[in-house]
Amino acid sequence: MTVHTGRHDRVVDLTDRAAEFVAGRGDGLLSVFVPHATAGVAILELGSGSDEDLLAALATLLPADDRWRHAHGSRGHGRSHVMPAIVPPSVTVPVLDGRLALGTWQSVALVDLNVDNPDRTVRLSFLAG
Repeated sequence: MTVHTGRHDRVVDLTDRAAEFVAGRGDGLLSVFVPHATAGVAILELGSGSDEDLLAALATLLPADDRWRHAHGSRGHGRSHVMPAIVPPSVTVPVLDGRLALGTWQSVALVDLNVDNPDRTVRLSFLAG
């Protein structure tokens, strides 16, 4: 699927789309993967401020300034290439009876700090089991 993240640091909820993808598939594992060197996937609580807290923490750890050796694109672009070491490009979610086996407050989210690329690809795959 294609996800429009725009030109600002973003956390985008993928949970509903992931749930639709696994609906009716039985038990197994869902893989959520972003084929980008500058984006990641996280499981966290969304909508309660945690998404903003994550972006604030990443801004502290990976500031958008001129310290980065990887320096093409917008100011601080190199931080986007470091971020997947902190927020990995994939997660695996158990699926039970066609439903995501997430905890009560867990969501699946795309994390994107790359303001130079406003559109992202997310690949969902299901391994029946």
